[in-house]
Amino acid sequence: MNDHMNKELGWMLDEVVKMPEARHAILLSADGMLRAHSQGIDRDEAERQAAALSGLQSISRSTTEFCTHPQNQDSPWRQTLIEFAHGYVFLIAAGPGAYLAVSASENVDMEAVTYRMQKTVDRLGKELVSPPRQGMGAWQGGPGSQA
Repeated sequence: MNDHMNKELGWMLDEVVKMPEARHAILLSADGMLRAHSQGIDRDEAERQAAALSGLQSISRSTTEFCTHPQNQDSPWRQTLIEFAHGYVFLIAAGPGAYLAVSASENVDMEAVTYRMQKTVDRLGKELVSPPRQGMGAWQGGPGSQA
């Protein structure tokens, strides 16, 4: 991804966290590569979080049968929410092979964060489409998996 695109996406991520109690935002690819991050987190930490969050998304997606009703076998992953004593991490799909993560304090308006994340994904549209990296197709779950 070129430097101009990184800056443009970074600016958009800065907008996502311009709400009370929001902390950081990162955009990552399904294979754990950092695409962009908000200003409040340094690149090394954002890269570390991108790798961890891609694994988390993969694990979350693999638990679909736990939630699926027998009459409705198609239940694609939409969001993962992690709650800590002093905050939350929200993770949502941001287009094919891309995910948006936001961290926030325990006092954040959770519905407002989710809404703003969805609006950001909608607004960015094709800019967030992340083509699969060479040789990474099998890692993403193989044939028939939801990315």
